[in-house]
Amino acid sequence: MNEAKQLTKDDVLKALSEVYDPEIPINIVDLGLIYKVEINETNDVNIDMTFTTKGCPMYMYIKEQAKERIKKMDGIGKVEINLVWEPKWTPEMISKTVRERLSSQK
Repeated sequence: MNEAKQLTKDDVLKALSEVYDPEIPINIVDLGLIYKVEINETNDVNIDMTFTTKGCPMYMYIKEQAKERIKKMDGIGKVEINLVWEPKWTPEMISKTVRERLSSQK
């Protein structure tokens, strides 16, 4: 009997990097929206994520896209995504690579 591979935080972040904010062509990992990823021994995943503003009109869509993408991972258990507002998101949370790319486009 094959046991499922133990997933890592990097595995989950890689999957989440395929989810984009439709209003900004940047993935949610590089945007700095993922605050915490926890994975237990049965590959249940618990994520804390935020959005750029509390009034983000796409938050439910993005949250569902993230959950669905994680559910496609081999060996995944339960998936829980928690919406958090602390610490407050700021543009400094965008990955350094993306910030440099954005500043060179100005």
